[in-house]
Amino acid sequence: MRPFNFEKANSVAEATFKKSASNQFIAGGTNLVDLMKKNIAQPEVLIDITPAMSKDISYEKNKLNIGAMVSNTKVATNKEVLDKFPLISKAILAGASPQIRNMASSAGNLLQRTRCPYFYDVTTPCNKRKPESGCSAAENGTRMSAVAGYNDQCVAVHPSDFCVALAALDAKVITVNSNEKESKIPFKDFHKLPGDTPWLDNNLPIDSIITKIEVPENNFSKNYAYLKLRDRTSYAFALVSVAAGLDLNGNKIKEARLASGGVAHKPWRWYDAEKFLRGKEATEDVFVQAAKLATKDLKPLKENEFKIPMLEGAIVEALNQSLHH
Repeated sequence: MRPFNFEKANSVAEATFKKSASNQFIAGGTNLVDLMKKNIAQPEVLIDITPAMSKDISYEKNKLNIGAMVSNTKVATNKEVLDKFPLISKAILAGASPQIRNMASSAGNLLQRTRCPYFYDVTTPCNKRKPESGCSAAENGTRMSAVAGYNDQCVAVHPSDFCVALAALDAKVITVNSNEKESKIPFKDFHKLPGDTPWLDNNLPIDSIITKIEVPENNFSKNYAYLKLRDRTSYAFALVSVAAGLDLNGNKIKEARLASGGVAHKPWRWYDAEKFLRGKEATEDVFVQAAKLATKDLKPLKENEFKIPMLEGAIVEALNQSLHH
């Protein structure tokens, strides 16, 4: 770990003023400290933003407001979340360990880096770690890699469970820039695909900071599921995960939401499958058709072909589980 200076920011304005390419924010530190230990992140100045950011969570004007410094545990156990947005709670509790959830901040969860093994192995080329050095995973293939939205620049996947639920529920990321101007970024536009800049994980402007997450009121609090398939039950990242929500009128689907983790560089929405499900009866056959529609154009790498049938099964199972809440 390289030497660094440590400073505190006591306000959002002070934090955005101090932010730069060589200065990094630290909140819970559950990902950044690991990156610093491995010399992947090498900030000249580490800025503690915990005094500057909101630790409040509230429900008002038909939307949930999650302050940037609210811990993952506090979100998962909040009464309003459990009553009106239980999919969020279920997704958070599927991830990490209690100790990490107690420390990890909500905004920090959105900004965590990939767990691709080549990203963490500093002896190998990685475009995310060192721009334009190459992608070892794409050349060698790996079972943990993407099956959607990737290119030869990067095949890494986004690691968050929380973000999959936020994607499914059409959340918004609220940011403030150095001119104290607030912006709202739809969650579907916050994280990015590799494109020509795989070292950039998201579309957060360099002079901006996340202040809160907004989640609009929804009708998925009764019929929902979060299914996470992984190598071991605890402390493992998803091979495939599925967040499902159904808004039902009797047994007819008025609205459906489907999102996945472990399949792309960003939390992935299955829009075609959602559209297919609208107006259909909530039956096993319909769920199977939706799953096949979701996976029909996916192109797995040489070591992760198994993710396609796994994903199909996970979508069907998550939709079935959502009927029984």
